[in-house]
Amino acid sequence: HPVKFWAYTFVPRKLAVGKKAPLIVLPHGGVHADFTTYHTHIVRELMEQGYVVIAPEYRGSTGYGAGYENAIDYGGLEVDDCVAARDWAVQNLPVDGARAAMVGWSHGGLIALLAVFDHPEKFACCFAGVPVSDLVMRMGYAGPDYQDEFARPNHIGQTAEQNVDEYRKRSPAWNASKLRTPLLIHTTTNDRDVNSIEVEELIAQLR
Repeated sequence: HPVKFWAYTFVPRKLAVGKKAPLIVLPHGGVHADFTTYHTHIVRELMEQGYVVIAPEYRGSTGYGAGYENAIDYGGLEVDDCVAARDWAVQNLPVDGARAAMVGWSHGGLIALLAVFDHPEKFACCFAGVPVSDLVMRMGYAGPDYQDEFARPNHIGQTAEQNVDEYRKRSPAWNASKLRTPLLIHTTTNDRDVNSIEVEELIAQLR
């Protein structure tokens, strides 16, 4: 059945009437999180440069009740939600669908990568900052609590050991052969969440 979700939309004040702007789809990070004022400086900068920004509160986001939070489909339907936000923006906002991009950090980077891998015709380019890249590797270094969270019925429902193919399917590094889109990746060795070893593996697979 259809899922209704919210999205923050930002249109530059100085956009000329009748003019179409390039679009940035900005999925927030976090296994369970939401779009917060942390993103303000990013959105301000993008609007100053003339972009329209849409930040979807895809399924699993917090702040909309337990049912919505538990509807998470990590690396699955939540990616479709963000692509649907792009399509809605193209239909309803003053944007040029041929100039749409995905921009995300951490888990938002994973969503950005999977979205452009699966829908190269809908995105002109992509930026992924410290993206979660390899869930199989991540389960190995993130520890039992993280493994348990992903194995819960409302997440992937099985451990990586029980269903390694499902974890691969939701990992950008294991889908690198699909890339058709200009892509910029940033990583850093001092990130306390996404170890750069994951991103290095993604870059190796892309090469």
